Amino acid sequence: MRRATRAVRCGTVMIGGDHPVSIQSMTNTNTSDTDSTIEQIRALVAAGCQIVRVAIPDRDAALALNKIKKAVSVPIVADIHFDYRLALASIENGADKIRINPGNIGTEDRLEAIYAKAAAYKIPVRIGVNSGSLEKELIQKYGGVCAEALCESACHAVAFAERLGFTELIVSLKSADVPMNHEAHRLFAARCPVPLHIGLTEAGVGHPARIKSAVALGALLLEGIGDTMRVSLTGDPIQEVILAREILEATGIRKTGIDFVSCPTCGRTRVDLPVIAAQIQEALDPLSKQLSRRGEFLRVAVMGCEVNGPGEAANADVGVACGKGVGLILEKGKPVKTVPQSEIADELIRLIHKITIAKS
Repeated sequence: MRRATRAVRCGTVMIGGDHPVSIQSMTNTNTSDTDSTIEQIRALVAAGCQIVRVAIPDRDAALALNKIKKAVSVPIVADIHFDYRLALASIENGADKIRINPGNIGTEDRLEAIYAKAAAYKIPVRIGVNSGSLEKELIQKYGGVCAEALCESACHAVAFAERLGFTELIVSLKSADVPMNHEAHRLFAARCPVPLHIGLTEAGVGHPARIKSAVALGALLLEGIGDTMRVSLTGDPIQEVILAREILEATGIRKTGIDFVSCPTCGRTRVDLPVIAAQIQEALDPLSKQLSRRGEFLRVAVMGCEVNGPGEAANADVGVACGKGVGLILEKGKPVKTVPQSEIADELIRLIHKITIAKS
């Protein structure tokens, strides 16, 4: 069951409450280079990103938001560190949300100025707590960075904002350590109804980073924790969006595209299932992306023997249960035809395309 939180509006996207978990990413362009930034934002949106964050390292970047906002439809979050005046300028130039880190903004009067401006413009603020920039006093108190320190930092920052009467808040607590990251989110979720932006900061590169991100975010989502999310991978941010979609689909939170199931094979398998499954999955990848964009879902099961094969294939929208050199094609649990091994992939793909065309 999803954790109960209050809802916060970020431009056209609602975060928290009973609203769907949204996907975020961040540009890696120079924000002042508005043409490159706009191009990347549009590419992220085409990939399925719903909220985009941009770095604001200087005043030129803050001023660039005005042009960027006019060119895109997606909500834009201004990422602020150190200089509170950049937050004020970003708000004035159209930011839909401000992201600040309580560990590096400075004195309370600077935070007050940000919250006052955000309230005047009716936009939310994300309090982003990171293990790499935690307040020194908390590190001293706990003897180092830990889940309890991350949670305490976030709770303290929320309490300060709420004492000022500002409640349009979202919180993130991120660490590169998966267990610490998980425990920090669990501690905060039990103490505070503020919506959570979940993620794993600095996950890394390539396959190891994808595994860590999937474990970290998937575990939280399965506990009902998380209202918006960003996968943090070194490199092309498009890959962050793709993996975020895949995590949401794997956890059953977002059912779009094609859920492809195939058995691991064993000594009972009497067809070349790895080759058949790979052919089918590769052929269906473009169709899966089309269905995702249309908000449609299809489950496909490719099973290798008579133990779980018939049951799994029958529970899918389209499936095949294989025997000795043959495959029984099923649609919605009903047998369609039995074909030889050499025709399984082509026949299944043909049937899937027929079904999806009929739906469109």
